[in-house]
Amino acid sequence: MQAGWTASNSISGAEPLRDHFVSANSTSPSITSSDHSASRMLVVVGSCSTAAKRRPSFGSITARTYTGIAPARKPSPDFHRAMNTKMPIAVLALEAAPRAKPSNYPEPFKSMMTGRVKRPLGDLFGLSNFGVNLTTVPAGALSALRHAHSKQDEFVYIVSGTLTLHTDEGATQLSTGMCAGFKAGKGNAHHLVNEGSEPAVYLEVGDRTPGDSVAYPDDDLVAKLAASGWVFEHKDGTPYA
Repeated sequence: MQAGWTASNSISGAEPLRDHFVSANSTSPSITSSDHSASRMLVVVGSCSTAAKRRPSFGSITARTYTGIAPARKPSPDFHRAMNTKMPIAVLALEAAPRAKPSNYPEPFKSMMTGRVKRPLGDLFGLSNFGVNLTTVPAGALSALRHAHSKQDEFVYIVSGTLTLHTDEGATQLSTGMCAGFKAGKGNAHHLVNEGSEPAVYLEVGDRTPGDSVAYPDDDLVAKLAASGWVFEHKDGTPYA
């Protein structure tokens, strides 16, 4: 929820879901759970058998890594390095590498994202039309500043834990298995806050429509998507250093 996804565009609030190409570390010979596959992306949400015994589990996301060639697209500069890289067929989502740049926000907002971990999933498979992040929000942390996109739709699904969704309508508690969507251009600013004592994990999806801008009603910040990436300004139009 920051101006990615990651998603991140999307709930990332102008922290684009497309920021970085990353690689997963996991390899395994078989898939033990039912799958949901789209555009060569396989992320399994369900019970975890042997994987749970040797890997940390949040909401029991399980998917094993298979190697193969996936289409190489370039939604960010990181994809230049991926053009000759062998992409996975499937990955264990919680073992995907965290985004290299934790936050795109300028200070003092960047420090407010401390503790949040975004794992870009869509970029692993060369997806370019939309971004997907698996995001972990520790207790007391935020998904992003409260924001609203002008052109990019957003969707979130709570994998584990509980997060509070803050919108113009007030606070709504989202528990494991719940989801929410945010249509672009409606102006209903939103973000997720972990008001509990345990980490929470959610999946965020957002499209990559060009010409997007992001409003932050609670902060002196505006984000605009340019050819070079996100540009942050004060509300009076002066740029952040």
